[in-house]
Amino acid sequence: MTILVEHFVPDSRVEEKKLTEERNEELVLDGGFVVPQSKETDGFDAPDMNFLGHSFRDYENGLSDRQQGVEEFYRMQHIHQTYDFVKKMRKEYGKLDKMEMSIWECCELLNSVVDESDPDLDEPQIQHLLQTAEAIRRDYPNEDWLHLTALIHDLGKVLLLPEFGGLPQWAVVGDTFPVGCTFDSANIHHKYFKGNSDNNNPKYNTKNGVYNEGCGLDNVLMSWGHDDYMYLVAKENDTTLPHAGLFIIRYHSFYPLHKAGAYTHLMNDEDRDDLKWLHVFNKYDLYSKSKVQVDVEQVKPYYVSLINKYFPAKLKW
Repeated sequence: MTILVEHFVPDSRVEEKKLTEERNEELVLDGGFVVPQSKETDGFDAPDMNFLGHSFRDYENGLSDRQQGVEEFYRMQHIHQTYDFVKKMRKEYGKLDKMEMSIWECCELLNSVVDESDPDLDEPQIQHLLQTAEAIRRDYPNEDWLHLTALIHDLGKVLLLPEFGGLPQWAVVGDTFPVGCTFDSANIHHKYFKGNSDNNNPKYNTKNGVYNEGCGLDNVLMSWGHDDYMYLVAKENDTTLPHAGLFIIRYHSFYPLHKAGAYTHLMNDEDRDDLKWLHVFNKYDLYSKSKVQVDVEQVKPYYVSLINKYFPAKLKW
């Protein structure tokens, strides 16, 4: 199912102005999460700085221990994420034999996870999920599939937990990229790919590598992590989310594509349609990160209703 983002015009956005505080021009949603409003568009207003006082996705500021750790993370990721490694992980985790639980139970499991690759976030993951979902819900009130996609997009980070094998951070989080073809220079900390064995393999180090131009991203192996895992979980448990929702889940960390325009030669027409939705989603995923927390219990009934609409009661993970 493909939905075109062009269908949306500013006039279709929810009229929430009665809740707007005149002084701060901020919207307080059901869960108490404050969403800054833009004076120009009456939509979501992306902040300029993250909680550290730096620009979002600032990977070059070496002043903080956290960002030094982020660079070390990418060094390890770029060295170890090979074509053979990804195939091995997909075969192992594609069995979906780790656990049976509901989507909401997985959301609660994520409370103990903090993403070490993210220079913008140090809150429990469930807060990031709800902040993203609530911000999208405000601007796209009728697209409930997109609200749910936002809620579940990072659930694959349970791979960090012992129950799921306790994979290292570099095998779970961070920006993603195709394996089996050359590592584009648009990738963060590209210099560390020189330590990846695929980098010197003529089978994998050309522009197309093992793929055909225009083959479609469904046919491309991505670096292993929470994105691809949650995509497999949703797909194999017969979710009724539209294809655009699955596309967002699988490629939301594929920043070389949706920020830099790299790897577009591998896309097909369906990918290009879905990418429009990913661009919508990405603004909220990145810039809704906040120290202001959502009241989980207040919003839970709404999101549980969406889970019941699009997923079975229990999923295999």
